[in-house]
Amino acid sequence: MLPSDATYSFILICQICVGVMANSLLLMIYTYTFVIEPHLKKPIDWIFMHLTVVNISTIMIRSIPELMSSFGVKNLFDDIGCQTFLYISRVIRGLSICTTFLLSVFQAITISPSHSKWARLKPKLSKWIFPSLLFFWVINMLIYIHVAESVRAKWNFTVVGQGYVNAYCQSRKLGNHESMAFISIIVIHDVVFLALMIWSSLYMLWILYRHRRRAQHIHTSSLSSKTSPENKATHTILLLVFCFVFFYLSNNCLTLYGFYASEKNARLEGIGGILASCYPTFCPFFLVKHNKIILKLTSFFSNMRMTFCSQAFSG
Repeated sequence: MLPSDATYSFILICQICVGVMANSLLLMIYTYTFVIEPHLKKPIDWIFMHLTVVNISTIMIRSIPELMSSFGVKNLFDDIGCQTFLYISRVIRGLSICTTFLLSVFQAITISPSHSKWARLKPKLSKWIFPSLLFFWVINMLIYIHVAESVRAKWNFTVVGQGYVNAYCQSRKLGNHESMAFISIIVIHDVVFLALMIWSSLYMLWILYRHRRRAQHIHTSSLSSKTSPENKATHTILLLVFCFVFFYLSNNCLTLYGFYASEKNARLEGIGGILASCYPTFCPFFLVKHNKIILKLTSFFSNMRMTFCSQAFSG
């Protein structure tokens, strides 16, 4: 194995181990909260749970085939396997952007001032979560049906011309009208959700800015030094949105370059897969920061360590 291949494989293994374990741990914590301590659950936790499932699926689907290819595994997929793989990966990709969009909009409405026109939507938020997630599943599954018809297994090493290609699959030749119609639907889908996500994030920043300015005029240390749970959650979601947008745009630029490049490089798609898996890998570390169960466990282990150290010194 070449040094570049070894480095590439190491990055993939790290992403799979760290990302899957961190998201799985977070999913277990949310499940524990809902089953054992339901008084701690919040409506937004359902969206977090859905996001962790999407994150695990993204890492597994995007990274494992590339890892198998880096170890020299040949012909992993036939035509049906390629169609299934690409369809699931694209649906999961669409669910990732939709779920992150839902998080940002949910939190923007949650922290909106009582006199805002969005305030009257707050009592309905919890009722909209499941219909929204179901709608996202349906719309993404319908949009990407076309993918299953446009890909086949790659038997030749060299692939030229426009189209999708990875280590095992390549897109078949499509008519210009057919290709442009499909790409237009995907672009509209992504641009709409991304624009609304950014708009809701800017709206949250504006609310936080106004709150900060009002707090500066109040010379009470207790008000100025403490941060409300809503503001902490808002900061976390803003970090998630920033992280998503950065890696989304980076991956899309690489994907578009690979799609229209005259000579295909399967490793380029692999690097795009690494970029696509960065957001779901980092995501649980943002979410776990303010989780009450994690804080309780951290406090418990901290107290145990302090007790053990005091006993060791006294002995």
